[in-house]
Amino acid sequence: MPKMKTKSGAKKRFVLTGSGKIKRKHAYKSHILTKKSKKRKRNLTYFTIIDKADEKNIRRMIQG
Repeated sequence: MPKMKTKSGAKKRFVLTGSGKIKRKHAYKSHILTKKSKKRKRNLTYFTIIDKADEKNIRRMIQG
């Protein structure tokens, strides 16, 4: 059987940490930024850890 391919969309969006967790960027930071507060935009800048419910599916997508 051939090797499983990594989903190219997933490899662009997720990063594995050293401890094995998966990091992601926040959404809502790309456009229509004038109506969002400085605090909100600043907090959307940072990475966050993915939710436990999504972890199995995302690991399957990036396992390639």
